[in-house]
Amino acid sequence: MDGEGVYTVVTTHLLKTPEVDLAYDVHGPLPAADGHPPLVMIGQPMDAGGFSTLASYFPDRTVVTYDPRGLGRSARKDGRVDHAPGIQAADVHAVIQALGAGPVEMFASSGGAVTAFALVAAYPDDVTTLVAHEPPIIPVLPDARAAEDARAGVRDAYERGGWGAGMATFIVMTSWRGEFTDDYFAQPAPDPAAFGMPTDDDGSRGDPLLSDRSWAVSSYRPDIDALGAARTRVIVAVGEESRDTFTGRTSVATAELLGQEATVFPSHHGGFLGGESGYAGQPEAFAHKLREVLDDAC
Repeated sequence: MDGEGVYTVVTTHLLKTPEVDLAYDVHGPLPAADGHPPLVMIGQPMDAGGFSTLASYFPDRTVVTYDPRGLGRSARKDGRVDHAPGIQAADVHAVIQALGAGPVEMFASSGGAVTAFALVAAYPDDVTTLVAHEPPIIPVLPDARAAEDARAGVRDAYERGGWGAGMATFIVMTSWRGEFTDDYFAQPAPDPAAFGMPTDDDGSRGDPLLSDRSWAVSSYRPDIDALGAARTRVIVAVGEESRDTFTGRTSVATAELLGQEATVFPSHHGGFLGGESGYAGQPEAFAHKLREVLDDAC
């Protein structure tokens, strides 16, 4: 059901390959009834469920969401536990091919934006317009070494104390304003309870956000030449509330490398999330801005 109470038929598909069974959802008809290309929404490590609210504001568009390899319903068969942009990009390419609807438009957020950069670089005919929202890529920052140390601090807190300790440290890192200075590293370890996080440790250490399993995502170096040569119109987006935080700064820096200014969207890093999330943004305003940007790209 969309934001105005209109129901959209959603069909779920499973694309089986030797390495992974990829689950994806198609909201609306294929081919699209309005003649627009499908609008593919991807994240990382978020799965398709994170886009349910945003997709609901596009009842006139055929929207496609998916669960990245090893997350949600997409079961890995490759024996690996790491998350690498090139592999994820090949998966998204396979889904686009399975749609059989030609090149798509894409909204990609966080690690999904990194996957999208790798997709456009490797498969330049897959995407007509890419809106890359807050890609968390460390190498573009002037304080990249300090950012790597801050990232390692999240992993270390997770290894020592479990999910609550790791998530509390992650929140502190991603909400820090400006470069990671000595003042950042001089802070005491955050109390998980102060953030509403559990203080007990269940012993698990496989969280893709808090472990080092996704470091290939945040260590990714975008191929600026390949992105510039592709047919894809690439738009880097940043939340108005997060411009001087970690992912806001990476967005601004990436946009500069591509010779553009980051396009400002409402809210924060999770600005498209709805009330079902504990990190709700402004999804209606966010969707309006996304529609405006996509229409301007036509």
